[in-house]
Amino acid sequence: MPILRSAALFVLAAVLEIGGAWLVWQGIREHRGWMWAAGGVLALGAYGFVATFQPDAHFGRVLAAYGGIFVAGSILCGVVADGYRPDRWDISGALVCLAGMALIMWAPRNG
Repeated sequence: MPILRSAALFVLAAVLEIGGAWLVWQGIREHRGWMWAAGGVLALGAYGFVATFQPDAHFGRVLAAYGGIFVAGSILCGVVADGYRPDRWDISGALVCLAGMALIMWAPRNG
């Protein structure tokens, strides 16, 4: 169960961080207004709290592992939000990042 909880927290963190960055991008770069950007700032702030709920107590480990989720989530967001079509190298790279995330976060450790 701790792995499922941890995975769910990583997904929530990705939604908040990537979604928040997308909202800021839309608000500023796409001229949708400051309310979009403000929503993005709030989402990014909420993202900062999510990592504190990870079962692992090591900030560096949690943040490093989250990097794999961020890479894969960013590609997925591009597919959903922008119609981006990842090629086999994008997908392969994302899978490598996810494998690295799993090793960093959930590998069996002594002690």
